[in-house]
Amino acid sequence: MSPGHGPAAERPGSASAELPGWPAGLPVAAGTPVTAPGADPLAGHPGVAGLVPGAPTAARRTGRLRAVATTVVAALLVSVLGAPLGLLWAAVAPDTPVRKTAEGAVYATSQPEQPIAADGWFSLLGLGFGVLVAIGLWILLRRRRGPVGLFAGVLGGLGAAVLAWQVGRRIGLGTYQRLLAGAPDGTDFTKPADLRAGGVDWYLGLLPVPHGDLLLAAFGAAVMYTLLAGWSRWPSLRPEPAAAWPPPGPEPAAGWPPPGPEPAAGWPGISSGPEDRPAH
Repeated sequence: MSPGHGPAAERPGSASAELPGWPAGLPVAAGTPVTAPGADPLAGHPGVAGLVPGAPTAARRTGRLRAVATTVVAALLVSVLGAPLGLLWAAVAPDTPVRKTAEGAVYATSQPEQPIAADGWFSLLGLGFGVLVAIGLWILLRRRRGPVGLFAGVLGGLGAAVLAWQVGRRIGLGTYQRLLAGAPDGTDFTKPADLRAGGVDWYLGLLPVPHGDLLLAAFGAAVMYTLLAGWSRWPSLRPEPAAAWPPPGPEPAAGWPPPGPEPAAGWPGISSGPEDRPAH
């Protein structure tokens, strides 16, 4: 009976008892390729070792804390990118013509198109921003692909959209407020771009809940990241080590011809002629 397959392998505290189904009884030398029989299947994925059943609880807890920390840091970095996004929105979105009256500012035309254009530009920029964020997280966080990248893209997209809205709507807002307060009635000027189909509501007065156009950046990031994961060539979503080929095995017997499409010339007893008897 070979070692590792007898009753001793089932003793409490043994490797087989702690890790049911774990390949045991196959001694493997150090440096054996991952694809070889008996090799450690986690040799190419050191970050997964802490998640194996029976592994120390502290290692699994550390892995979870690192995943949460990576998600928060990546989401914050993505959120900061909302500032240049807001500047770009303010540059491309048109201002709305208004007229000063005794009741305040009113539209200079009956059906202005500028507010709709401002919402449209913000939607397009936010959606494209989310797609680019998902691609960037997929490339930069190669070892953390999965829930970490997805949550970082969604949370970062929400934060970036809110920041872009607040930055963009304040470009030229001071001039508009001064004209609204001091200009005589009948004066025409412009109002900076703002959102009419998006904003932030406060749940119970404590938790901000974005809605409308502010959700499109997170939506674009979630959809693009899911598509990248669905079309990934690796089941684990992470680049895996290349399999060794040809697979390791015993050396060919001495005197046997090297592999090739045709039998090597000069080797006795090897022929493909019709008069040859079949080998037994």
